[in-house]
Amino acid sequence: MSSDEDSEISEFEIDDYGDKEYELMKNGKRKVKFAENVFRCPFCQGKKKLDYLYKDIKQHAVGIASSRSKSAKHRANHLALSKFLETELAPVVVQAQPEVEVDQNCDELFVYPWVGVVDLPTESNDGKYAGKSQLTEQFTRQGFNPVKVQPLWNKHSGKHSGYALVVFNKGWPGFYNAMLFEKFFEADHHGKKDWCAKKHRRTSLYGWVAREDDLDGGSIVAEQLEKIGNLKTAADIVSEEERKTNQLVSKLANDIEVKSMKMKEIECKYNETNISLSNLVSQNDRLHQKYNDELLKMQQTAKNHFPRICQEHNKVKSELDTQRKELEHRRSELEKREARNETERNKLAKEKLQNATKNSSLVTACVEQKKADENVFKLAEDHKKEKENLHSRILALEKQLDAKQALELEIERLKGNLNVLKHMGGDEDAAFNKKMDEMSKHLEEKEGELESLEDLNQALVVKERKSNDELQEARKELISIPSGLSGLREMSGGRALIGVKRMGELDDRPFHEACKRKYGSESNQATLMCSAWEEYLGDPDWHPYKIINMRNSHQEIINEDDDKLKGLRRNYGEEVYSAVTTALMEMNDYNPSGRYIVPELWNFKEKRKATLKEVVAYILRLWKTSKRKRA
Repeated sequence: MSSDEDSEISEFEIDDYGDKEYELMKNGKRKVKFAENVFRCPFCQGKKKLDYLYKDIKQHAVGIASSRSKSAKHRANHLALSKFLETELAPVVVQAQPEVEVDQNCDELFVYPWVGVVDLPTESNDGKYAGKSQLTEQFTRQGFNPVKVQPLWNKHSGKHSGYALVVFNKGWPGFYNAMLFEKFFEADHHGKKDWCAKKHRRTSLYGWVAREDDLDGGSIVAEQLEKIGNLKTAADIVSEEERKTNQLVSKLANDIEVKSMKMKEIECKYNETNISLSNLVSQNDRLHQKYNDELLKMQQTAKNHFPRICQEHNKVKSELDTQRKELEHRRSELEKREARNETERNKLAKEKLQNATKNSSLVTACVEQKKADENVFKLAEDHKKEKENLHSRILALEKQLDAKQALELEIERLKGNLNVLKHMGGDEDAAFNKKMDEMSKHLEEKEGELESLEDLNQALVVKERKSNDELQEARKELISIPSGLSGLREMSGGRALIGVKRMGELDDRPFHEACKRKYGSESNQATLMCSAWEEYLGDPDWHPYKIINMRNSHQEIINEDDDKLKGLRRNYGEEVYSAVTTALMEMNDYNPSGRYIVPELWNFKEKRKATLKEVVAYILRLWKTSKRKRA
């Protein structure tokens, strides 16, 4: 065996690989014939049965080559073996069978199946007549190869009739043996003509092949011949054989065509299933990559946010400690001045009273700072717990997604196997039907698991949606906080880091500057232009967008070829055009259907949407600052 036997081949390479193996057997590198009528399969050396006759090894090769359960390489090897047996070794085997010359135009009627009649001398043996075993051995030894020798007994007297029938095989080999049998007796002058001419016929053996005249006369030979067969000419037998052969060939051709069509259907379904599985695997890889990127980004943001909170907390604590030390120093100085004189003592008492008031305010500020510290630590702990919960939920969703996709892949594979088995099997194969039932049951179990996972996933989606709704409600509450508490609605730019931005609102400053440049001084033209473009922005019939394909995803951008936008850029410049397109994109992102302004929490420093954590931290910092100013 070659060193590459373990490598597999595809269905399309079977013919090419089989031709290579055929050449190896033809050149003698793979030995098939080991002795006269002894053959071995070079591809099944590990099997228990090694030696075959020609017809057995031919059947072995054809059976494995046509089996769909074997691998492509195994079938290709046995296909080459079958071809080699037919083309190279078949003539040698056929020569062992003698050719029979048949005159199909002959109208002579024979008893079919071929039967020889023997007139034999009988010898008494305790009142009975014998001779069956001796005749069988004699005719077999002489090469006539009879199927059986049947002595004929008289039913009434129980004595041997003096006749025996020699039954040969059906087909032309049996005809050849029957003719050889008849010619043997004719050559020895003991044929049918010699038997008819002799008067004393029980002195030696006479034999001939049964024909039409042997059925006449009502003798015991005729009765038995009528039971064994009927009369046919050689032409009738040849035409019947040709008819059976043609029927067999036609049936085999139809079976081959049906099998070929089924094979094509199976190959198409296999290719479709393979493409579907490839798409699922690539989609799974993309989802994993996107999940990993989002998780890394979230972890990095949390890592940077927590140290910043701790740094601000330490800074505030250090400032409080410095103020406390200054107050202690001033108190000690006041106590020294108290001993100097009464006037200074009164003044010192007054200052001490003021100092006590400030100290009381400072203690109150310290208590508030301690509460704020506790709130900060609690916020940090809540943030940590929320991050852990979010991480665990993400891991759970990932596992469920992997399990769901694994189940979908398993279900697709089981469906593909089930469809293939449906096209390959037959109703008469009990083992195959049992396997089909087991696979169907297994498929139903997998589909039930998939439904359970989808129900669980739906419950998690509902929970996630509820949490998201709560977050959105919190954002709305922060946006609608009165100015006396946080003032976020009034912090819409300038030096504010966090505030409320009106998404889709048109910035009028570029309009005033453009009109000032174009008309020489500010006029009502800028106000009229802003009003007109605000109406354009709110018009749902105006849709200056276009969709592009970017990195396998569709993205909606501004259509720079829009007539209104092109005229605006040409007449008033890039800054006015940028203000209008910015408002268009914000309105398309936040309210594309209503086309009206939407308030949003905004990080003015980084020019992006602010998170809830940033807003809470900013409000807390403002509250601390206001407390320190009041203290």
